Amino acid sequence: MRVSVIGCGHLGIPHAAAMAELGHEVIGVDVFRDKVERLNAGECPIYEPGLPELLARHTRSGRLRFTTDIAEAAAFAELHFIGVGTPIDADGRSYDNGQVFGAIRQLAPHLAKACTIVGKSTVTVGTTAEVTALAQRLAPAGTDVEVVWNPEFLREGHAVDDTLRPDRIIAGVTSAEGEKAIRAVYAAILDTGVPLFVCDPATSELAKGAANTFLGLKISYINGVADMCEKAGGDISKIVEILGIDPRIGAGGMQPGIGYGGGCLPKDIRAFTASARKLGATNAAELLLAAEKINESRTTVAMDLIADALDDQPLRGTRVTVLGAAFKPNTSDVRESPALALALALHREGAVVTVHDPQAVANAMVRNPELDHTSDLSAALTGADLVVLATEWPEYQQAAPDALVDLPANPVLVDCRTTLDPESWRSAGWRVHQLGRPGK
Repeated sequence: MRVSVIGCGHLGIPHAAAMAELGHEVIGVDVFRDKVERLNAGECPIYEPGLPELLARHTRSGRLRFTTDIAEAAAFAELHFIGVGTPIDADGRSYDNGQVFGAIRQLAPHLAKACTIVGKSTVTVGTTAEVTALAQRLAPAGTDVEVVWNPEFLREGHAVDDTLRPDRIIAGVTSAEGEKAIRAVYAAILDTGVPLFVCDPATSELAKGAANTFLGLKISYINGVADMCEKAGGDISKIVEILGIDPRIGAGGMQPGIGYGGGCLPKDIRAFTASARKLGATNAAELLLAAEKINESRTTVAMDLIADALDDQPLRGTRVTVLGAAFKPNTSDVRESPALALALALHREGAVVTVHDPQAVANAMVRNPELDHTSDLSAALTGADLVVLATEWPEYQQAAPDALVDLPANPVLVDCRTTLDPESWRSAGWRVHQLGRPGK
């Protein structure tokens, strides 16, 4: 098929490259000319494992190209994916769908033939109906323009794999033609046995929010239990193991730490909470709000652990290295990063903070220029009085603590992700504190 992907960010770039990998002819559309030029040169402006190679391969082959001209995309493609951003609105609770409607207003006047618009962006329930009415009113093709909502379930750091090998595909449709288009564009994936859930648009819109919110609830729950372990002297890692073996629960997404972040979970949970209130589901809204409060408290919990690790010595003047700037490993995304929130809290208490990250330093420097940043792990650790693990990158888990040099006597490690082997660090002379685990 001839496919366009409108919006080339963390969603659109992997999706465009993956569609080319599936054999489609793809044109990506973005408003930023510099980004488009880089993409056409095969340069990837975001970090995702496997994405640079996929992008370079298909821009070289000619199967994938990018443009700033949405009219060119309208004339070229028979199916248009909308992958623009839907950040949280000014009210702090609902989605700002402005980019979605903006994309439709730019695209629709150029749609002179029958085609399908497929929404990928995460939106408020009821958006598909509004988008359909707008597109069919503005398009010369009128009601021959179909709109389907096909929410993405990408995990940052796994975007390529999650697009090519998803665990499910959801299509919110209002006609047989819309379903037919979805089956055609995803035929290669569906042929491998991936289930397709065909439903009404409202169900598809709610499904994305429900999935991310459940994950947020799970993370918040285990963080609440980690706090209980901290007070009772229990071991959260053992509790995760005990709970995770239960097939009704499972260990996936149940890693205690300093909270969830990124461009999806925080805004999706806020917006889903707002939807519950709007729909009159008061008890659901209260439950979701509790998860938000637990997540928002994680910086304070981590600061308390750090104070305990320093025996309540003042932070002012303490040389602190924060390992991690991205909100999770295998991404350069620092949106709502709990690692940077913690680094900033330490800075405000007077600590001299250096932030290290394997991929996200450039983005972190833009977001928090008041902090020192480096992509050199040895330089980051040199002379540190306190090292805080804030993002569970494999590089940190694989580091050999006895090989680190130029450290003060009895250096302190605070593992805020509970992923390091404490004994290997203790044997190298470190004092180790971990969230929800006994021992120092």
